[in-house]
Order: sequence, then structure tokens, then C-alpha cells
Amino acid sequence: MTIDTRAFLPIAEQAVTIAADIVRTRLPGVVTAKGDRDMATEVDYAVEHAVRDFLTRETPEIAFLGEEEGGPAGAGSGLMWALDPVDGTANFLHGIPLCGISLGLIDKDMPTLGVIDLPFLGSRYSAAESHGAHLNGRPIHPSQTGDLSAAIVAIGDYAVGNDATAKNRLRLALTHQLAARVQRVRMLGSAAVDLAWVAEGKIDANIMLSNKPWDTAAGVLIAREAGATVVDLDGTPHTMNARATIAASPKILADLVELIAEADKDARRSE
Repeated sequence: MTIDTRAFLPIAEQAVTIAADIVRTRLPGVVTAKGDRDMATEVDYAVEHAVRDFLTRETPEIAFLGEEEGGPAGAGSGLMWALDPVDGTANFLHGIPLCGISLGLIDKDMPTLGVIDLPFLGSRYSAAESHGAHLNGRPIHPSQTGDLSAAIVAIGDYAVGNDATAKNRLRLALTHQLAARVQRVRMLGSAAVDLAWVAEGKIDANIMLSNKPWDTAAGVLIAREAGATVVDLDGTPHTMNARATIAASPKILADLVELIAEADKDARRSE
């Protein structure tokens, strides 16, 4: 029997409303170090606890994965919630409003529903598979930019921690290639913001050389339902098993994948 996951959208919206209220009304509090230049605040944990508790009550049959305390938990129906309680924690900690709550529903290795709330910007993005994407209730679509020289492209954060130097070879080579060919390069510090803004057409593409489900599930589904194309590094369709997350206006995707391939060659030559 096929499950219509759209039925879970009101529950996801309510869960994200609970989370956004916490983020808007509480100070970051005590900061817990998670690794080299990686941290979580009291608010990260408070949001994850509140959303996990709510979803466990409302959808006990669906597993739950949170960035801070992991998972899954639940009986397991093939579905799993994936939550980033504060996507862009470093921004949040420094009072930069580019941060948000990202809640996706994954069916096997594909996202099927997503809600992103940017609480300091008043923006709520939502999508359900085959039903389009919306911002505060109105339909959204990606940009129609057809030339990289006119494109604004966001990139994910540089790597920190173990093997950061090796991982950053490609990131730095990619930055070099983009700086030479696109209109502007942006590093916004939040996968949720990056993917939501591709969906809305604020930016033309996003390149993130990682694919953690709490970071990408909601945003990938929202971008895809808006009409953006989302792929892996080699241009193949994106899944939760992809190595990277590239979302773009369809008109510039081929050129962007070619640019990434050139950056990869540059990075390998620098090893």
C-alpha cells in the first residue's frame, strides 16, 4: 500500500512551529563542543527534545533522527523524520539571522516531505512530493538564469576537524573556479537557507560537498518540488546516499556540473 505522506504535512508544520518558538524566544545558553570548531547550543538540544517528543506522540510508527542525539527511534514503517534543530548554529550563536529549523520525512532513501522555517526572517517553506513547494502558503519556483556569468551560487562551509585540509582541496578549487565564472559566490552558513533560496529563486544554485539527512532532506524536497534540479557530484539524481548536494536552476545545471568536474581535476593535481 502506498502511503500518501502529504497527510503528515500538518503534523510537520506543527512540529516546526514548536521549534521556531523556542529558537525565537531563547538565548543560545551553554555551548557544548562537538569537535574542532563545531558546537551545539542549549537551544539546539531543547528544540530536538521538543520536536522528538511531539513527533513520537503524533506519529509513533515513524522513526526519528536528530542531528544532536541521533536515532532512529520508533517502530519503523520505512519512514523516518530527519531534524536539524538549528541549521546554522554558528550563525545563531553570533546573532546572524541566517539559520533555521529543517524537518524532512524520508521514505527509504528519498525525501518525500519537507518543512523549513527561518524564524528570524519570517519565512516558512514547505513541500510534499508531487504537490509543489510553497513559501508562507504561496507557490515558489527557481530562477530562470541561463548563464553562469549571471548566476549567484552559494557554497557550503569549508571542512573542519579530521582531514579538513584534504577535504578542503576540492572546496578551495571549487571556489577558485566559481570566482572566475559566476556573478557572485556566497557562503551563507546554513544548508536550509541555501536550498530554500534555490527553491525560491533568490540564488541560482547551491553546491554542498556533503549530504547529511538532517541538513538536506527537507531542503532537497522543497527545491525539487519548486522545479530546481538536485543532483550528486557527477550529475546523477540526488538521493540520501549521494556524496554531495547540488541544487540549481535547470538551465545552468549542466555547466555547473562541468565546472565541478574541472575543480575536482584541479584538486587532484594539488595533492
